[in-house]
Amino acid sequence: MNTIRETLSVLQQRGLDRLDAQMLVLLTLQRGPHDRAWLMAHDGDALPADSAVRLETLVQRRQRGEPMAYLRGNQEFFGLQLQVDTRVLVPRPDTETLVNWALELVGAGSSVARVLDLGTGSGAIALALASQRPLATVSATDESEDALAVARSNAKSLDLPVRFHVGSWLNAVPGQRFDVIVTNPPYIADNDPHLAALAHEPLTALTAGVDGLDDIRNIINNAPQALVPSGWLLIEHGFDQAAAVRGLLQATGFEQVSSRTDLAAIERCSGGQWPQAR
Repeated sequence: MNTIRETLSVLQQRGLDRLDAQMLVLLTLQRGPHDRAWLMAHDGDALPADSAVRLETLVQRRQRGEPMAYLRGNQEFFGLQLQVDTRVLVPRPDTETLVNWALELVGAGSSVARVLDLGTGSGAIALALASQRPLATVSATDESEDALAVARSNAKSLDLPVRFHVGSWLNAVPGQRFDVIVTNPPYIADNDPHLAALAHEPLTALTAGVDGLDDIRNIINNAPQALVPSGWLLIEHGFDQAAAVRGLLQATGFEQVSSRTDLAAIERCSGGQWPQAR
């Protein structure tokens, strides 16, 4: 029976990096991911036999490329613990750039703001906005009933009042108008080599045509009919798509078009304001 220290060493010899090895052992022992100090303090303890069996299953899944969030069954986003599984994408820290921009536009005292999250997946964006702007009315859409089941479960566990609608993009909310529309749509090109590393996540939530912009074009073209005058559309996109998305927004008639950078100084989101009168 190996000690925790010996187990971690063996896992690294098998090709796992040190942090992954620690996270898997903590998960096996049913301890939180922030318990690394406990792990170090108890590295001389023996790993129980039943834990070793559970660990081997987790290691094999991780080595096949499955995201750590799926192994845990949850992911933190904007301070919220969200349930995630293979029905939804894993929320990324980069997306907090989009949330922060939307929060600037929806002031803390705004009781009339209507916000829509298109393609909500796990509900991460909508729930983050609802948690920070409790006076706003937050709605969210997804064409996947499976994804909405995850989002609704997250909303219930967090006790956050988000209105969910099933359907493709703005078709899910016909006739409704919003002050702010946010979206993190699929934006990877169909033949992008990076897709191989994302094989465990739902493909339909990742790819969007030969240039990755098919869904973004759809959203931009239809957003004017779903925005109030002076309403905003904010879009997360790929690391090299900001100029193209700004061009699409401007060509459609949006004003105040600009982009925001993430923590890595990459232009991660672009948006614009629909003018007061047309």
